[in-house]
Amino acid sequence: MKTPVRRRVLAACIGLAAAVVLPVGAHAQDAAHKPKVALVMKSLANEFFLTMEDGAKDYQKHHAADFDLISNGIKDETDTAAQIRIVDQMIVSKVDAIVIAPADSKAMVPVIKKAIDAGIIVVNIDNRLDPDVLKSKSLTVPFVGPDNRKGARLAGDYLAKKLNKGDEVGIIEGVSTTTNAQQRTAGFKDAMAAAGIKVASVQSGDWEIDKGNAVASSMLNADPNLKALLCGNDNMALGAVAAVRAAGRAGKVAVVGYDNIAAVKPMLADGRVLATVDQFAAKQAVFGIDTALKAIKGHKKQSELSSLVETPVELIVKK
Repeated sequence: MKTPVRRRVLAACIGLAAAVVLPVGAHAQDAAHKPKVALVMKSLANEFFLTMEDGAKDYQKHHAADFDLISNGIKDETDTAAQIRIVDQMIVSKVDAIVIAPADSKAMVPVIKKAIDAGIIVVNIDNRLDPDVLKSKSLTVPFVGPDNRKGARLAGDYLAKKLNKGDEVGIIEGVSTTTNAQQRTAGFKDAMAAAGIKVASVQSGDWEIDKGNAVASSMLNADPNLKALLCGNDNMALGAVAAVRAAGRAGKVAVVGYDNIAAVKPMLADGRVLATVDQFAAKQAVFGIDTALKAIKGHKKQSELSSLVETPVELIVKK
């Protein structure tokens, strides 16, 4: 009868410790184990994820007694296979939690299930895992991140004020299989529809500068009436700015981004980028890590975690 009682006590709030006396060994074992949290990101060639990693490392540095951090990222945004291998490595390493920004909203679910089945707490940040695929696997994975549709709508509404009804715009989307890319495109479309502005083209720039540049160039060549390019992230916006300049249409075609990375700040100042959206990269991983640590400390099962923790978004324009 003692073992079940002991388990219930360990799972209870620390405030009950005064009422129950545990063996010294149980206290020592619990104190000796410092959780290992793995942060698994997308491309570290993207400034957004470097900022996210820096924020997480700084947080761990100031809470070194509370957890150890392992951070990983993939070479490019579409290398889902590499990210799957990283998660497999973290399972073998027996980390206590994985905080992941998935490269693909559907393809990452099977390996995430594998991690959960191994007793690892998994928290989803940045790009939301597909709810239908999670449901098909009977998984609950909390999403800690922003409302991407709302963020894109903020930028789209701001752009719409600078355009006229009937004007044409193009949308440069992120990786089309990712939920955040889909939601940002939806938010841009919501704003354009409300203002009576035509979306002439939607094409994927795979979140990357070079691909964003190529897609923007193609759109500009195909449509001399294009008035703006709405980009799903700032990397693609950087490529779009270069394409607008090369086409001789600087000042005539507006560019909107998303992420508020450092590289767009001078472009906001001089008007090359009209607006972007800050989703607070440095804090986003920290929110996810906190969610994981609370689950570990509370001895919660994956199925007991909340499904959504919404983080802020903010429109950023020239000051």
